[in-house]
Order: sequence, then structure tokens, then C-alpha cells
Amino acid sequence: MVDYYTILGVNKNASNEDIKKAYRKLAHQYHPDKGGDSEKFKQISEAYQVLSNQEKRAQYDKYGRVFEGNSNAGAGAGQGGFNGAGFDFNGFDFGNFDLGDIFGDVFGFGGGKGKSKAKNRGDDIEIEIKLDLKDVLTGLKKNIFLSKMVNCKRCNGTGGEPNTKVKECFTCRGEGEVQELRKTMFGQVSRFVVCPECKGQGKIPEKPCNVCSGEGRIKEDQKIELNIPSGVDSGQVLKMEGAGDAGIRGGEAGDLYIRMLVKNHPVFQRKGDDLITEKEIAFSQAALGGEIDIKTLDDKSISLKIPSGLQTGKVFKISGKGITHFNSWGKGNLFVKLNIKTPEKLNKKQKDLLEQLKKEGI
Repeated sequence: MVDYYTILGVNKNASNEDIKKAYRKLAHQYHPDKGGDSEKFKQISEAYQVLSNQEKRAQYDKYGRVFEGNSNAGAGAGQGGFNGAGFDFNGFDFGNFDLGDIFGDVFGFGGGKGKSKAKNRGDDIEIEIKLDLKDVLTGLKKNIFLSKMVNCKRCNGTGGEPNTKVKECFTCRGEGEVQELRKTMFGQVSRFVVCPECKGQGKIPEKPCNVCSGEGRIKEDQKIELNIPSGVDSGQVLKMEGAGDAGIRGGEAGDLYIRMLVKNHPVFQRKGDDLITEKEIAFSQAALGGEIDIKTLDDKSISLKIPSGLQTGKVFKISGKGITHFNSWGKGNLFVKLNIKTPEKLNKKQKDLLEQLKKEGI
């Protein structure tokens, strides 16, 4: 059985840095471009791909043969090959055949060269912003401080020390991808994956930056000005392109997604772009009619004329006094529900007047 630790000449407790150093030394020694053994170089690269990946290394340490990539095509996870459900693949030679294109959609591993994308793009970031209902009438600018990956100022995002060169990645020969061999029930399957050495860039700095350790970016608190337009609603997400995490070594930055959360208002209820409010009026106002003042969301007063004989619960519409339409002209409406207030306490004069109205059948 092939032992990846033996191939690289390290023990099982070796650190990631020790594994990387051992790999680089052996890769230079056996690289085909320098007259080395291509098969030996392939084994070295395969061992490094597994042991340099924390998840794969843990699985290899636990199961031994899971990531084994020797030339005995057809060997499975068990001691005598794969044998289950009536199918015996032990010794069945599928060859070094690329099944990625055929079975990729079923088993989740990729296809041919060029199908894996470089991992140099920065991550997207999503945040939530709380707004008062009044804020969405006209929109607002809001400054926030966001902890995110930004381009390293020392190397300007290149990942290399100032005045040093960037060279072609020795592992992938500038392709940004390397071939990975996997054991499956169908035999040995190959796929192209992002190069673990250059992270898909195809190039690596000759001397890594002392500040960002060659990544071209560092974690930093950054001030961002958010321009929140009028008319936004709860659950709505706005996108700021390029405002997410910076990419690796000058790669494309991710995007910033801003989720809106509009707080409830004590007086106005929002329904789409319309506003709904309630107002109490005296019995005499309902009976005789007249004009009453209504305060809008922006603290302005408007006059509302009500007819005589108004019944409680009557709703009036005031056009154009609602919320501004998002990315459009115009506004919603304001709906005012009038409720007749029944006095809880009456003085003698009020009681006498109501008694007279009662006699009149009112």
C-alpha cells in the first residue's frame, strides 16, 4: 500500500509547513522538466494534494486507502476491492480513464481540464441594516465599519515583497490546475482541481509578503458608505458589487449584500407602499362634520374634510402621502381610519345635552 508520508519523507505528526518543504524539495528533484522521473513526480504531487488538505489528510489518516492513488486501477476501499450489491469490481481494470465527464453530475466530482475555477475571488458578505420607517421616505446615507479582507498595502495585493518578482508556479506549470486521481467503484478516476500551491493563480511570488504571507490581502476594519434608496422594504436585499472580501493576490473582490429590516412604527402601518393609520374623533365631529388635522409620517400636518353623519370605522384615502415607490416615480397612499371616541366621563352639562339629544331620537 502506498504511504503518502513515506513518499514525502515525513512522519505522521509533520506540520503543514514541514509537508510543504518536503514537497518542494522532492518536486524540484523529480520534476520532468528537469529530467526527473514523471511517475515519481506524479506520486509526490498526489501525496502533497492529500496531506496539504486538512480534510483529506484527516480522512486518509482514518481510512488509509480512501485517497490512495497508485497504479492498481480497480482497487477499492476494502482489502479485496469493492464488492457489494452483487457487483464485484475487484481486479476489473478500467484503466486511467477520465470518468469525470460521464459521472460528474451523479457523484459530484468534476470533469476535464478547465472546468475547475480558480479560488482567488473574494467571498461575498451579507449584512443586515435596521431602518426606521421614516428613513425609507427619502432614503439615506449610512456609514458602517465592516471587518473584511482588504488588499495588503505593503504588496498592493500581489502577495510578494516589494521589488521582488512573481514566478510561474512550479507545481501546475502556470495552469492553475493539477490533475487529481481518485479511487471509485468504477476504478481510478481523474479530475482537474485548483492547484493547492498557487491557489489557481498559475503564479506565485518569489518572496512572499511579510505582512500578508503571500496571500495579497489582510483582515481589516473598513468604513463603507451605504446609499440606501427610498422605498426599500423589510427583506429586500441590495447589492454592492466589489464591496465584499478582496480576492487572493489581486483576484476579483466579492460583493456586499445588504438585507433591509424596517422596524415597525407606533402610529403607521405599512402595506406595500401604502400607509395606514387610525385617528379618533369626537361624537360631535362625526355628527356635524368639519375638518380635522392629520399628521403624516414626515411630521407634516394636512387637513382632512369629513362629512356630517360619519360612521365609526370609515376609511379615507389621501393620495400620494405614502411610501416612495422603489426605483420608480410616485408614492403610495395614506389611508386614515376614523373612529368615534365615546367619552368615559361626562360633566352635568354634557349629560343634560345628551339627554336632550336622546329625547330627540339622536
